[in-house]
Amino acid sequence: MSALEQLARAVVDTLFDVVPIVAILFVFQLFVLRRPLPHLKRTLLGVGYVVVGLMLFLGGLERALFPLGRQMAKALTDPAFVGAAAGWRDYAWVYAFAAAIGFATTVAEPALIAVSIKASEVSGGTITVRGLRSAVAIGVALGIALGTFRIVSGTPLHWYIIAGYVVVVVQTFFAPRTIVPLAYDSGGVTTSTVTVPLVAALGLGLASTVPGRSPLLDGFGLIAFASLFPIMSVMGYAQLGEWRARRAARLRQARALQDQPF
Repeated sequence: MSALEQLARAVVDTLFDVVPIVAILFVFQLFVLRRPLPHLKRTLLGVGYVVVGLMLFLGGLERALFPLGRQMAKALTDPAFVGAAAGWRDYAWVYAFAAAIGFATTVAEPALIAVSIKASEVSGGTITVRGLRSAVAIGVALGIALGTFRIVSGTPLHWYIIAGYVVVVVQTFFAPRTIVPLAYDSGGVTTSTVTVPLVAALGLGLASTVPGRSPLLDGFGLIAFASLFPIMSVMGYAQLGEWRARRAARLRQARALQDQPF
């Protein structure tokens, strides 16, 4: 397939994805709300930017990031690198790479950036953009690292997920009430345009190269870890902040008592 044919196919595929969304918005605006669309030219220009951006982004994933994820998984699990009779302890670089790629892709996730900005605005700056993004990224990094360990070790996926949600339920009772809904949403925004393709490529590449693993049975499931662990990390971030605030208040109270004359 020539470059022009690939470009034309990418344009058509992107239009098929975007046009239904735009059509729904236009139908509700014109026939349900019965109001003209404000800033029509600007809106159409924005739709054009979305189409071009998605086309280039998906093309870049297919041509560069997918092959790179598979190649890295293959290189890090090569018997010449880890040893002929490797056990799960010999795949430390795989876990480190998984954590690093999970952190980096989450920080670059557009959906998380948008949610972090809105959360900061609504909370009046109590929840910072950088703090929330870092908390979510740390959760994804830990989750992806644990998910790659599961693939390497061949242990059942459902036990990890059940144990993880037990921790989430327990945390929900002790975390500040204001952070719980945001924490649950944080698990969803991580599984978007940047994180999912790279994590899926890593899981499939790892399951294809580790002896005794099936790409169909073991290659999938990393996205579940990427959705689960940010919930824990965001609630943990809020609990740590609450504990530090209480500790600072106790220290101030103790100093005030010391300064009082007897």
